[in-house]
Amino acid sequence: MTHRCFKKVLFFIILILSCSGARIALSQRITLADSVTASEDTLFRELDEVVITATRMPSRIIDIPYSVVRFNYSNYQYDRKVGANDMLSPVPGLFLQSRYGNHDVRFTIRGFGNRSNSGIRGVRILLDDIPESEPDGQTRVEALDFNAIGRIEIVKGNASSLYTNAPGGVANFFNDIEFDRSSVRGFSELGSFGLSRSGFKAAVRTDKYRFLTTYSYHNYDGYRVHNNEYWHILNMVAETTPSEHTRLSILGYFVDGSIKLPGSLTKEEFEQDPWQANQKSVDRDEKRITTKGRIGIRYSATFGRKLNNDVEVTAYGTIKYFERTSKEYRIINRYGLGLSGRYINKARFGRLHNEFSVGGDLYAQPARTEYYDNINGQRGDQLKQLTAENIGNKGLYISNNLEILPEKLFVLLTGRYDNVGYHLQEETVPSRKDQLRFQAFTPKLALNCKILPLLAVYGSFGYSFDAPAGNELDSPDPAFLFNTDLKPQESQNFEAGIKGKLYQRNSRWFKRILFEATGFYIVVENEIVPYEVLHEVYYRNAGRTHRLGTEVGGLVEIWENLNFELAYTWSHFHYKTYEARSVEQDSLGNFIYIDRDFAGNIVPSVPENNLFLALSYTLPLGNHFSLFGKVSYQGISGLWVDDANSEKTAPYNLLNSVLGMDMRFGKFNLMLSGGVNNIFDEIYVGFTNTNSADKRFYEAGAPRDWFASLNLGYTF
Repeated sequence: MTHRCFKKVLFFIILILSCSGARIALSQRITLADSVTASEDTLFRELDEVVITATRMPSRIIDIPYSVVRFNYSNYQYDRKVGANDMLSPVPGLFLQSRYGNHDVRFTIRGFGNRSNSGIRGVRILLDDIPESEPDGQTRVEALDFNAIGRIEIVKGNASSLYTNAPGGVANFFNDIEFDRSSVRGFSELGSFGLSRSGFKAAVRTDKYRFLTTYSYHNYDGYRVHNNEYWHILNMVAETTPSEHTRLSILGYFVDGSIKLPGSLTKEEFEQDPWQANQKSVDRDEKRITTKGRIGIRYSATFGRKLNNDVEVTAYGTIKYFERTSKEYRIINRYGLGLSGRYINKARFGRLHNEFSVGGDLYAQPARTEYYDNINGQRGDQLKQLTAENIGNKGLYISNNLEILPEKLFVLLTGRYDNVGYHLQEETVPSRKDQLRFQAFTPKLALNCKILPLLAVYGSFGYSFDAPAGNELDSPDPAFLFNTDLKPQESQNFEAGIKGKLYQRNSRWFKRILFEATGFYIVVENEIVPYEVLHEVYYRNAGRTHRLGTEVGGLVEIWENLNFELAYTWSHFHYKTYEARSVEQDSLGNFIYIDRDFAGNIVPSVPENNLFLALSYTLPLGNHFSLFGKVSYQGISGLWVDDANSEKTAPYNLLNSVLGMDMRFGKFNLMLSGGVNNIFDEIYVGFTNTNSADKRFYEAGAPRDWFASLNLGYTF
């Protein structure tokens, strides 16, 4: 254990002992918060009733000492459901860039995740509390079917004290298993550029079990050349209650599909025709073919004389088959085995509450990769290279939430130890093998002070740790399998904020106001950033990065059923120290090494200003019919495209609209919706290919497009 890691562990132990002493010393009378009437809708009850589980210890939003957001299906039921960006744009602090639809959306929270030019990094992605993120943190979200998702939880900011490789936070997607009655539903969606989605959802409930299954077929021609895709997605969840306080769940999915990749453009190509493809991508027929599945089993129980103990164990297995074409043709077979468990104890010391939790995660993923020549998108006959790898993660976390002042002041202390290992071996000539291991302990201390029952201020300080992903460890020197110079990314995170709800029971105007404001300051050591050598992407460490920002979000009920929503993020991220060496070609085609100092430059691919506004209205027409309308606006300031700050994209403004209608006829339900996105047909850069050596930074966002959806259901 390093000296720095030892200091973190010592700091954590001292805080645990201090909190234990305070817990015994303090004993005061508990006063219960005022209850809120049951007539309030879910959106406005979320602070005092809705529970978030992505924090690994179920808690009400008002009791969590950092920024969290929860969406229910009712919040986005009328929206287009192609990609996560269709539903999650209202989250302050979350910046989404859709590259090829839903299946390569870049998630960026407080700058974490911006380094990934493919897939998601720095943000932990879960589906039903099971990681979609691989042991090294790399994530693709092909398995998400938003017609099956019942709720989404976003934990913003440093979550490394609870999850592996989660310095930016956690996004947890839950299949809709919390239904009251059996039902069957068919859905279909049509839209611009050949968008076609259809499928069904069946839900069965008895006294002893629940069963949910959904199937979706997705086809999309795309708005760029060489950008078509198709997907089959099957999800299944079964839950049974063997006894009153136990639950057994089986969770599974299967995904099969393909997407063609148009590549990135230079500025000149983008200005000439933003919808064209990179000719090299067309010549190579660059694409991804994916087949993957997962099956998991979970057992949970509540026990003890006062039913104040909870235990949960989840085991799961994954199979993933990929074909990738770029410069080479690769076939990747991966298998994963995972196990996670947790124990929660809720106790009272005198008149004060205490919640304690301990848990751990194991995840191993062996893989074999075959390399062939790429002959115009077809696999060559000769096997060039065969590698075997194994990526594994072992983690243990502990959490304690202590009530210091009854219903007023709480101290949350969490800490996690992670051990991430990589093993790579060539099975063809030349035969070599190498291995790397990264480990760290990341504590976090947070305070939550409830000024009023539904108004709280909070603050936290913690460390984060983000090991390089497997593809980020590729060495630019062919003599080595791993880039041993690449270090883990570490950071110190400061956060403070306020969240609450104002409720005027007898007022017609501004009856309810839900709001949250957060400020953060982050110092990142050894930030992992991409760069290119001979058109191949590799990764290196920047020295130190400073990130300063604010996030403001809120929802106001202006009049009954007329809601105004706002989300704003200001980000000022810059390199404090950063010296880099690049490999470039001179006018004669010779390779030259150039040393540059990027200190003081702005971190690329993160906008300084990100504003979202929405105005929505629901018009009830009797007990069985309602109309819905929403207009939303998103404004994004320009993004620097590389560490050198050589070019910057233009700011853009998008105006979107949605109309919906919900009708009930006895046990039948018919829901129609449609909308237009990018109403003014603005041409803008929707994705930035960071640090491209040949200046292919630009990929166009979607032009004006429409969609229409139909859902027909029957409830038994």
